[in-house]
Amino acid sequence: MIKLLAAAIAAALLALTQAASAQTPPNALVVGQIAEPKSLDPHAVTAVNDFRILVNVYDGLTRYKDGTLEVEPSLAESWEVSEDGKTYTFKLRSGVTFHDGSPFNAEAVKFNFDRMLDEGHPHHDTGPFPLAFFFSTVEEVNAVDDLTVEFRLSEPFAPFLSNLAYPTGLIVSPEAVKEHGKDFGRNPSGTGAFKFEEWQANSRVVVTRNEEYWDGPAPLEAVIYRPITDSNTRIAEMLSGGLDVMVEVPPDSLQQFQGNDDFQIHEQAGPHVWFLILNMKEGPFADKKVRQAANYAINKQALVENILQGTAEIAASPTPPAFAWAYNQDLEPYPHDPERARKLLEEAGYNGEELTFYVAEGGSGMLDPVAMGTAIQADLEAVGMPTKIETYEWNTYLGKVNPGLESKADMAEMAWMTNDPDTLPFLTLRSEALPENGGFNSGYYSNERVDKLLNEARTATSQERRAELYKEMQEIVREDAPWVFVANWKQNAVTRANVADFKLQPSFFLMLQDVSKQ
Repeated sequence: MIKLLAAAIAAALLALTQAASAQTPPNALVVGQIAEPKSLDPHAVTAVNDFRILVNVYDGLTRYKDGTLEVEPSLAESWEVSEDGKTYTFKLRSGVTFHDGSPFNAEAVKFNFDRMLDEGHPHHDTGPFPLAFFFSTVEEVNAVDDLTVEFRLSEPFAPFLSNLAYPTGLIVSPEAVKEHGKDFGRNPSGTGAFKFEEWQANSRVVVTRNEEYWDGPAPLEAVIYRPITDSNTRIAEMLSGGLDVMVEVPPDSLQQFQGNDDFQIHEQAGPHVWFLILNMKEGPFADKKVRQAANYAINKQALVENILQGTAEIAASPTPPAFAWAYNQDLEPYPHDPERARKLLEEAGYNGEELTFYVAEGGSGMLDPVAMGTAIQADLEAVGMPTKIETYEWNTYLGKVNPGLESKADMAEMAWMTNDPDTLPFLTLRSEALPENGGFNSGYYSNERVDKLLNEARTATSQERRAELYKEMQEIVREDAPWVFVANWKQNAVTRANVADFKLQPSFFLMLQDVSKQ
């Protein structure tokens, strides 16, 4: 039955590509993604573009409550935390099976985390696992019995339950990993509302309804994810009927859908930061005054108003204001002050050395990166910082930026959407989070006080204390300026009018288990 459905979907998609005005397959949702996924192994990827598929194929022990970043039970029905905050004991759902028919149980959970965290595990070589940092405090995972699993931590870890709800905590089928090895990312198996059906490179990923889903079968028979990297092409496909859902609509294109009864526009605030990584290891940005000069030189207000059409606010620090309890509201964004930028450059002895600037063609949360990169280039050159742009496709771009900017570029665009105030600074601003250590500190920033604040915030049991630590961290990082802080974005999507019960989430994931087509 599933194969027949897949064949019908494939035929319908072929018709879509040949018709000027087309209809998507009945009861199958066609989603216009911004890029080809890198992998369908949730432990091996970092991009929200991939997460939007994965959260519908897999489940975690916890998940985010609808419309929030608060956690609730998922594959774990309940849990208990020891008084010292170092032991978590989870009671698992019974009767759950992976899509390949193998059982979900405590041994499966143990396999997942041992695979990521234990270098001696027989399937650790199916990685790398770039966000295993999320679980760096896990010392041991024990299967107490078939439906009870225990995590022993080296120290209390405040974001632990939230990180279990993040895609890095999604549970994969051990049997599928054993069967496919390093090719598991092309042959995924989870417990989620949709089963993997096929992946046609640079064309589509198809998932079909899991009739035995523990939380009830989805209304949709299938979801087809189509990678369409060019935003103008995505818009044309949406307008002509080739898509049911389009994510990350360029701000200046939203007006094409406003006031049109054939479409619905969706918006949702979330924890997002768009910034420029500055290479502090070598080159001009090794000098703090040059980094601060770049922050003053770039007209963020013009970027937000003219390019992003008011869909974002100027960023003041590495912490998004969506984390209201941890956000330092006393910090002001760097103002646009070209004269001050020139003075700082003069004080630093900057000699007009040309800067290499990596710009992405698109990507998760990257907004309008080419237009923004061009405007930033002009602002920098206006204060005497000549800039050469190099533009790359998203997955190629990540392959250049994530390993570090040393000897390659002076700055690079980047965007992060996170689940906790800990995530972004811990993975990108700690001295130990260097690319060679598996981290994302691609600009090689190092400040001992920031390291201490971040490590203490992870283990603090009081949210009030955590907030104090994060706010002090933001003050220091703003002054050190390892990044140019640019924007905090409000995400958007457009759906056809017949798509019902679609919601954007603060997590930036696409949860499609309850969506239907009328």
